[in-house]
Amino acid sequence: MSNVRDGGVVRRATAVLALAMLVSATAAAERTITITGSSTLAPVVAEIAKRYEAAHANVRIDVHTGGSSRGIADVRAGRAQIGMVSRSLAADEADLVPHPVARDGIACIVHDANRVDGLLRQQVIDIFAGRMTSWSDASGTGGAIVVVSKAEGRATLELFCAHFGLRPAEIAAQVIIGDNAQGLKTVAGNRAAIGYVSIGAAEAESEAGVPIRLLGLGGMAPTTAAVRDGTWPIARDLLLVTKGEPAGEAADFIAFARSPAVDDLIAEQFLVPPRR
Repeated sequence: MSNVRDGGVVRRATAVLALAMLVSATAAAERTITITGSSTLAPVVAEIAKRYEAAHANVRIDVHTGGSSRGIADVRAGRAQIGMVSRSLAADEADLVPHPVARDGIACIVHDANRVDGLLRQQVIDIFAGRMTSWSDASGTGGAIVVVSKAEGRATLELFCAHFGLRPAEIAAQVIIGDNAQGLKTVAGNRAAIGYVSIGAAEAESEAGVPIRLLGLGGMAPTTAAVRDGTWPIARDLLLVTKGEPAGEAADFIAFARSPAVDDLIAEQFLVPPRR
């Protein structure tokens, strides 16, 4: 009887070991890439990730937003293999390698019911610095202007301030938002509001019927086409960044994201493919 019991124990132990080895092999076969950062870049990266996963059955790609600063911090700390950054890298970010995947511009938006059809550079400065507080001073619908601005650490805020010669602390915002989606929703829900977002994001939402409108600047119209031909002045490269040169699956994904194979996805998000 002892031998029978011992044999049963051995068989059970062997089965448990085989199952553990199978689970371990399956887990090893599935490779995960974590990507975090810019909310401007996240929608198109998520679509690129779906296409990549469809061609690579054992690869899972997790895309999380949180702003360009989060993307940089996560890559540096090893929490993500790839960061999304919607601005040029700074001098103190030389430990990171940029990989441009698209190009975009930013522009001011207002509610579609607002009569103002464009602003001059100084008017934008005066509005966001709190020196112009009524829409009647900008040929708009009248009433107090509600300034919507991005939170610290957002690349869109940095580019906006750099272009208009403002410091983030100078912006007299009544509403602070995080990502583009929040900015679009806030302005769409307030006829007195003005904010600034990705041109691509605004064009996509406007086409979908959201009641927002992009504002011209100094007689120029903010469009994806103007970003593509270089005539819109507030533009930026959208980057995937890695700590050092990428390797393995991360390198393969970045090469795919920078290839013509995803130009249609970039265009669907109203962005411009990278220079090649």
